[in-house]
Amino acid sequence: MRIAEELGVDADIVVYRKNPPDEATLRDIIAKLEDPPTDLVRRDSLFKKLELSDDDVRTVDQIVQVILDNKMIMQRPVVVTDDAAIIGRPKERVAELLSS
Repeated sequence: MRIAEELGVDADIVVYRKNPPDEATLRDIIAKLEDPPTDLVRRDSLFKKLELSDDDVRTVDQIVQVILDNKMIMQRPVVVTDDAAIIGRPKERVAELLSS
C-alpha cells in the first residue's frame, strides 16, 4: 500500500483472492473492526447474484459464513493493526489509522 510506504510503516499485504482469511482470522478482524461488521460484505452485483439481503448478513456468524462461502464478497481493502481494523475507504482512513 502506498499510504503505508509514505508513512514509513511496515505492512504485510495479503491478497485475499490468493490467501482468503479463514474463520478465525475473520472473527479476529471483526472483533477489532471499528466499522459495523456487516460493512465487510460488499453490496454489489455478486451480492445481488447470490440473492443476499441485509437479513443474510446481520450477525457475525452470518457474515463469517457468507465470506467463507464467497471470498469475492469481502469488502476491500481491510487494514488491520494489532489493536484495530478498518475498511480502508476512503483511503484517508488508512492514513489516519496508520499514523496514530
